[in-house]
Amino acid sequence: MHLIVDAHEDLAHNIQSFGRDYTRPVAETRRIEHGSAVVEHTGNTLFGFPEYQQGKITLIFATLFASPRRYQNDAWVKFSYNNTDEAHRLYRNQIDIYRRLIEEHPDKFDIIRTAPDLSLHLSKWQDTEDKHPRPTGMVLLMEGAEGIRSPEELEEWWDLGLRIIGPAWVGTRYCGGWHEPGPLTNEGRELLVAMAEYNFILDISHMDEEAALEALDIYKGALIASHSNAAALLPNSGTNRHLSDRMIRGIIERDGVIGIALFNAFLQTGWKKSDGREPITLAHVIAQIDHVCQLAGDAYHAGIGSDFDGGFGLESVPRGIDTIADLQKLAPLLAEQGYTESDIAAILGKNFINHLNKNLPSL
Repeated sequence: MHLIVDAHEDLAHNIQSFGRDYTRPVAETRRIEHGSAVVEHTGNTLFGFPEYQQGKITLIFATLFASPRRYQNDAWVKFSYNNTDEAHRLYRNQIDIYRRLIEEHPDKFDIIRTAPDLSLHLSKWQDTEDKHPRPTGMVLLMEGAEGIRSPEELEEWWDLGLRIIGPAWVGTRYCGGWHEPGPLTNEGRELLVAMAEYNFILDISHMDEEAALEALDIYKGALIASHSNAAALLPNSGTNRHLSDRMIRGIIERDGVIGIALFNAFLQTGWKKSDGREPITLAHVIAQIDHVCQLAGDAYHAGIGSDFDGGFGLESVPRGIDTIADLQKLAPLLAEQGYTESDIAAILGKNFINHLNKNLPSL
């Protein structure tokens, strides 16, 4: 089995909004939530610490995420925001959630801030004879930067452990985003300049293409797309959520990594939850990975950014996936496509690990 890095998981949002306990087994959470409004709203969970262990989920990019009030008109409206002060408060609360998770369960979770932290963390996964549970490391990623009220606050967020910032979810004052297209704004350009000074990693997922292409040109720091799929395989999708080949090539040229999302609607145009899971298989995921690799000419720019529990659950992921542990099923499918063991290890985890090693601070 390979070490797996999942570059996009909304743990704090789900803990904050729905009270999920990710130290439990998946089956227990599903039993507790059976028939509840939580499942109706966001689906059955795919995460649990035992499943992290079974699937060798070594590292995740754990997000800070809240939606603007205009996209949250239901019972969980109190966990959305109307303005930047409210966004700041929600995101700071999510930092506290991650802190408590680690303080209460240091054997299960840890925050990775530096390259030495990462090296120490990975060493715990190297001893194949060690039967003790190994913690899953978390690199903190802010999805939608409205919680950053001004670039002057970046020092505060850096000190809190944030290392990756995506300026957009939907449109923000920094740039156009999903459903709300538009370029980088002057505030967005100022944010990128300040982010580069701290060596934040830029996440272009959810940025509108016009904004993302400019960011590829002007951002001086490292970048990724944590959870984005290729638009070329999703014709007539009618959304700006996916990456054009031009954008994929730009990320590759900047030595970035693209995490493929396993949401069925991002794997086949027109898929709806009412269609069921049967039409979508792991072959759709392999096709997305292969598309990135073909454009790159190698296997060193593709990864996984599942986005599991990101507003959808078991009902909306490919057939063959029951929990996060089933990401290991991608390995033999990649081998069938001619990928070597080294290639597979890179795609499932080492590409993001190598990217972090290059770009996390040394102290």
